[in-house]
Amino acid sequence: MAELEYDAVVTSLRAAGCVFAEEEAEILAESASTPAQLQEMLTRRIAGEPLEHVVGWVWFCGRRIAVEPGVFVPRRRTEFLVECAAALRPSVLLDLCCGSGAIGLSVGGVMELHAADIDAAAVACARRNLDADGGAVPVGHVHGGDLYDALPPELHGRFDAIVVNAPYVPTGDIGLMPREARIHEPHIALDGGTDGAGIHRRVAVGAPEWLAPGGHLLVETSAALMHSTLQTVVEAGFAASISESEMFDAVVVIGSMGEL
Repeated sequence: MAELEYDAVVTSLRAAGCVFAEEEAEILAESASTPAQLQEMLTRRIAGEPLEHVVGWVWFCGRRIAVEPGVFVPRRRTEFLVECAAALRPSVLLDLCCGSGAIGLSVGGVMELHAADIDAAAVACARRNLDADGGAVPVGHVHGGDLYDALPPELHGRFDAIVVNAPYVPTGDIGLMPREARIHEPHIALDGGTDGAGIHRRVAVGAPEWLAPGGHLLVETSAALMHSTLQTVVEAGFAASISESEMFDAVVVIGSMGEL
């Protein structure tokens, strides 16, 4: 992109309120193959569409993950959930409420990955990412359905770990979220129920029958919700603890079928 064009893109983004206008201009230029496509992408971004939906990808855990309009965009804080899961070295992993599939694909060393989501757009996107993974995961499947109902019964008791970035925004707080999220991302990927922990309760109650002995349940949550999430996991029969990261501004509750 010529310097004059770059400056014009930066100016347009800045005028639209984009805080990181220079970085976004570079991403748009890298992703556009023609000046016309760049202009079309710029127009969409200025209108408020998430940058990741405009360019079709997000940088997550050192790799590009495809995202499409209508699919939840994985946040950088969720990289902490990946770190926590990777430390456990699971061989058979379930990425529940998988969205784009970014979490499961980013946990290294997994020999068998299963991902599940209730949203058809998310399932299609996760399958696309799994197909593009080049066989890095020897066995991989994406299932569509409501939480564990999506899974075939032969997977009972097989998972070393279940990673979950389920919706945890209280219903009444969705209107307070940034415009990009509340307008362009599906509410089903944001709405955690009245207190935010509704889906966490369902996830925790159902997890023991799908985990192998000594398996782990890892749930991303918020600082405001972490004690509720912890209580939910404990009440489901797990030994559980809270892990926090200042760097990622993230909180993960880790439950174990054995001792932590």
